[in-house]
Amino acid sequence: MINFLDEAQDLFEYSRDLRRDFHRHPEIGFKEIRTANIVARELANLGLEVKTGVGHTGVVALLEGKSSGPVVMIRFDMDALPIQEETGAEYASVNDGVMHACAHDGHMAIGLTVARILSNHRKEFNGTVKLMFQPAEEGLGGAERMIADGILQNPKPEVVLSLHIWNDKPVGWIGIVPGPVMAAADMFIIKIIGKGGHGAVPNLCHDPILAASQVINLLQGIVSRNVSPLKSAVVTVASIHGGEAFNVIPSEVEMKGTIRTFELVIRDMVIEKFHQIVENISTALDCESIIDIRSITPAVINHPEVTDRVQQVAVKLLGSDQLDFNTIAMGSEDMAYVLQQIPGCYFFIGSANKEKKLDASHHHPKFDFDESILSKAVGLMAASTLEFLSK
Repeated sequence: MINFLDEAQDLFEYSRDLRRDFHRHPEIGFKEIRTANIVARELANLGLEVKTGVGHTGVVALLEGKSSGPVVMIRFDMDALPIQEETGAEYASVNDGVMHACAHDGHMAIGLTVARILSNHRKEFNGTVKLMFQPAEEGLGGAERMIADGILQNPKPEVVLSLHIWNDKPVGWIGIVPGPVMAAADMFIIKIIGKGGHGAVPNLCHDPILAASQVINLLQGIVSRNVSPLKSAVVTVASIHGGEAFNVIPSEVEMKGTIRTFELVIRDMVIEKFHQIVENISTALDCESIIDIRSITPAVINHPEVTDRVQQVAVKLLGSDQLDFNTIAMGSEDMAYVLQQIPGCYFFIGSANKEKKLDASHHHPKFDFDESILSKAVGLMAASTLEFLSK
């Protein structure tokens, strides 16, 4: 039996060095030029068939086994975020205002190391490993662009696997959960239009700030009074803008935020109540409202049978002490679009180390993770991939 953990550990310096290089030179969605070139170079050095420019800056490679068999796709995202890094790490970003604050640098390092290990064992399995290195995961539609460019065809995967380094959980924790594991995300923009005027005579105005404040308060009741305590949903107003002067009531207020749900029926209900509240409050206060709700991603839903097999691999490889088969997250991921078409499993690798001060949350300027988890992630992904190939 192949000891993937030992092989991953032997390649730890390779994984770490790649991760730090990606971290030092981050690129935001659809601008991952240097990043994609490095990914393509490393895959080509393994003798793989590599295609670049898929979904604009994505990279795809095929790793063939000794003969034909199942096609298993493994996916890793590449883009960074428009955040000014504050970690002070020796490998901190040299690109002003851009940093890898969501561990995609680690994901790429894991993916390339898995490719290297499986390439060394290509004479020991039948089938094809399809490697998907995706741009623009951070809300820009990278997965959809790659799907439109044919990533799910020629050859069509039978199973897809992906992972996320997870700083919400400590080093050692592994989350592998069937069914919904990450939420569907919607973005909303509300404009409340009233009649502005002098702050000293509010009776002559139709105050959109008053309407907005009432809307915010009542939106919080959608979840607490309409969603079962045994279910989950989030409605968050994250931005509000209206007016400039201390003594002028503005004519318009704009609010932005997000809705998170796991189930379509709950999403539909939340959006229906959302419209009722915004429209009725606006009307009651003599204002008009414009509502724009846009779907960002559907929920990430793991296939039960595929997930069960990954769980079994994890138990054999790592034991069961720190495996979590229940925890889900309200964050979103465009891996959801791939899982809508191909059965698969998206799992999590705990990476926080409080003692080393490596426990900042994702998308935080001080985000960093314990690199010791790279080998465990590589071993689990390599072993899980082989599980779905013919031996």
